[in-house]
Amino acid sequence: MPPTPGLGGPMDYKGTVNAAFDGLELDETLGKTVQPDTMQERQDIDHPQSPSHAQSIPERPEREQWANKREFLLTCISMAVGVGNVWRFPFVALENGGGAFLIPYILVLIFIGKPLYYLEFCIGQFSSFGPIKVWQLSPAFKGVGCAQAFCTWIVATYYVSLMAMCVYYFFASFSSILPWSSCGPWASPYCVDINSNSTFVLNDTAQAITPSEEYFMNQVLKIDPEGFKNGLGYPDWHMAGCLLTSWILIFVVQAWGVKSSGKAAYFTAFFPYIVLFTILIRGATLPGAMKGVLFFITPRWEKLIDPGVWYAAVDQAFFSLSVGFGIVVMLSSYNGFRNNVYNDATIISLADTLTSLLAGFTTFAILGNLAEELGVEVQNVVKGGGTALAFVSFPDALARFQVAPQVFSVLFFLMMFTLGLGSAIPYTGVIITAICDQFPHLIKWQVTLGVCISGMLVGILYTIPQGQYILTLLNHYAGGVPIFALMIFELVGVVWVYGLPRLLKDIEFMLNRKTGMYWKVCWGVFNPLFLIVVFIYSQATASPLKYGSYVFDDVATGIGIGIATMAILMVPLMFLVQLYQTHISNDSPSIINSLGKVFRPAYDWGPKDSILNQEYHQFLLSKKNGLGNCK
Repeated sequence: MPPTPGLGGPMDYKGTVNAAFDGLELDETLGKTVQPDTMQERQDIDHPQSPSHAQSIPERPEREQWANKREFLLTCISMAVGVGNVWRFPFVALENGGGAFLIPYILVLIFIGKPLYYLEFCIGQFSSFGPIKVWQLSPAFKGVGCAQAFCTWIVATYYVSLMAMCVYYFFASFSSILPWSSCGPWASPYCVDINSNSTFVLNDTAQAITPSEEYFMNQVLKIDPEGFKNGLGYPDWHMAGCLLTSWILIFVVQAWGVKSSGKAAYFTAFFPYIVLFTILIRGATLPGAMKGVLFFITPRWEKLIDPGVWYAAVDQAFFSLSVGFGIVVMLSSYNGFRNNVYNDATIISLADTLTSLLAGFTTFAILGNLAEELGVEVQNVVKGGGTALAFVSFPDALARFQVAPQVFSVLFFLMMFTLGLGSAIPYTGVIITAICDQFPHLIKWQVTLGVCISGMLVGILYTIPQGQYILTLLNHYAGGVPIFALMIFELVGVVWVYGLPRLLKDIEFMLNRKTGMYWKVCWGVFNPLFLIVVFIYSQATASPLKYGSYVFDDVATGIGIGIATMAILMVPLMFLVQLYQTHISNDSPSIINSLGKVFRPAYDWGPKDSILNQEYHQFLLSKKNGLGNCK
């Protein structure tokens, strides 16, 4: 057998291992190599380990791969450098200590974000499985993948709804006068024109509202301030059309798998940087820009002793890197087996952090100018993070540009649409990959079409007057609350049940490098314990969910809690399903035997390539017997 590519030479354990298998008997019924009087020993290293094992497993369906490493990296960067960096990070940092927030955020990235990111990269690339099928490593935890796919699908509809808003604003920006620059027929009596004495009104009238805020709430969303008290309204067909446009584009990009989505990443990864630098340069020339930047970076050190700040850092890291959603596993599953994911994790996490800082400087340079124009303090023009920043504060500032406000508005909303697309592509890809992994006979473009149609139907709910309340409820209880719990289950399944020693061997075989103590401590002890503390803290300090001034009532909150509970309960329910299926297919009637089997790796766990799979099991046996290494 020729040496495995990428290992740098023949494996010194191979001849010894081949000799070790002399005299083994092949059980034709089970299709595995066994040694009857050493069965327990074989189970100790997680069945089965013989050279014949790889040959006895049916060939997996051919799996597509990234056209090149650049497309993989750019797709990951466009996902990480998404809306979470541009419209969420600056506000989260501002609320949690300004410049001082960078200390807990960077520490969380080093000890939580990057280790989890690297872990998910490793198991996805090693197995070439998506987020559900990857739990062949321990079928008892298959529910983790199912729950992640469910939550990710809901969050995907959230991102596409944001893309639809960007489409609306993009076309509105081609007006000779930006429609949110003055109070239109959609405005309330409290609307304040940009050209009026806005400084006086904003300082002395608590109910004064800017045209940009009125335009967003009354013209774009047509939101019902009474919430659900008046029942559910009808969809707004302008927004529904924008939503349809967004889903059609996602289908076109996704229909041909990573071959097409990888090409789209060249645009979704680079274009936002061009626009951010353009707006930053323009903003830096405006009066008040430095005042805004200083407001952003000035540290409030007393915040560092607030547990809420550390929780916010963890929450932002999860949101930005998208760990715990199954996305990282899915993206890496299309890599070649020997790809250096260690370097990839470092590059992407660094790009994510630097982009967050770039977005913060850009945002607050613009808001500083807005505060200067209005004659107020910077904190008085910050309406909030998320949609409030993207669709209220920023449009307000852009409308006040003296030179070509329409051009900057078109660029800004095209950038925001691109950021949403860069996030929505991998989020929808999780569901598509999960379905195709489970049902390989299905045609991928048809699965993609089904996912897009179902997402469109759910998204119609977001275009009704109560749509933003529904969107906020689903995003919080599906994309927020369960993710920490699912990440804890994931760590328990991979590190504690599958086993840290076995995981380290897998990584060593795949990357031809041993894993350092830093990773062992983070994965084995610090990450799971820290996330348990974070989850308990988040639930103990949870406050009623709000959208603006609207507080969700008990019924809506109960529905949200039900959604989160349903996601988390998928883990024990799927465990029972796996246990039942294992028990009825097991020759032994013992439930204890079935219980042990459901926690051990499935028969097809390992590299998808049959030769690599054979060498992998030889490598495991050599490690158990102290024979050679992978160098």
